[in-house]
This record gives sequence, C-alpha cells and structure tokens, in this order.
Amino acid sequence: MKTKKYEEVIKNHEVKPNYVKNAAVSFFFGGLICLGGQLLIEMYIHWFGFVRETASTLTLVTVILITAILTGLGVYDEFGQIAKAGAFVPISGFANSLTSAALESRSEGVVLGIATNLFKLAGAVIVFAVVSAYVFGIIRYCLVEFNIFPQLKEFEEMMRVVGFLIIR
Repeated sequence: MKTKKYEEVIKNHEVKPNYVKNAAVSFFFGGLICLGGQLLIEMYIHWFGFVRETASTLTLVTVILITAILTGLGVYDEFGQIAKAGAFVPISGFANSLTSAALESRSEGVVLGIATNLFKLAGAVIVFAVVSAYVFGIIRYCLVEFNIFPQLKEFEEMMRVVGFLIIR
C-alpha cells in the first residue's frame, strides 16, 4: 500500500476527539482536586488550629505528597487517563511529572539519573513561569500607566483590602 493511501485509510478510521466532553471532564476533575484542597485547608484551620497561610502551605505539601505516592503506585496515571487535563493543571500535575521523571531515571543513579532529569524538567517549568510573569507584568504595567484600563488599579486596591480582611 502506498504511503498516501495508507495515510488516507488511517485518517478515515481514527477516533475524533470530543473537545466539549474532554473540556467538561477536565473542568470537573480539576475542580474536584481544588475542592479537595480547599477542604484540606479548612480541616487544617478548624481541626488543628493553623492560620490560613500555614494551612495553605500544608495543603500544598499534602497534595504533592499524595500525588507522588499515587504516581509511584501507578494509580495517578490511570486517574489522568480519566480526568484528562483536570488532573495535570493543578499542582498535582507538576508533582506527577517530577515523580514520573524520578521513577523513570532511577536506574541511571541518583546524581546522573534522578537529579539531572528533575532539574531538566523543573528548570523548564521555572523558566516558563518567570517569562510568563515578566510578560504579564509588562502588559499590566502598560494597561495601568498608559491609562488603557484605569479600573485595574482600583480593582487591585479593592482586592488588597478584601484579602486583608479575610486573612485578619
């Protein structure tokens, strides 16, 4: 069979993704993970008496730990197949990618295998985060300073006041 004919047969028989369904499933499971995180925060505050900042930090550590354990057991990958992007967008997705990279490269040794692959992966994420923050900072600066969106300054001040009242 010629290449073009083969590609045509494959194209006719491949399953078309249902984007709306995938987005809804991702939204649901991502929200479920975030709801679990919020419940952990409330549990740490009300049951153990931590302040909100400490409870938030403990929640991040707990979610990362649970994700790492589930990844090591092979459960999180199965969950990711069902939850789609909803399982990989929160902090749990980053924890899953780091744990998977560590598990795959453990045969190469601790320094040359695990550490090298973790730094490659984490480095890419950190660079993307810094560049994104820089770009959005410039956009925000231009919107406020050139009076394109003057309400942004008022909105930020309002959010600071509300955030201060919630925390205190």
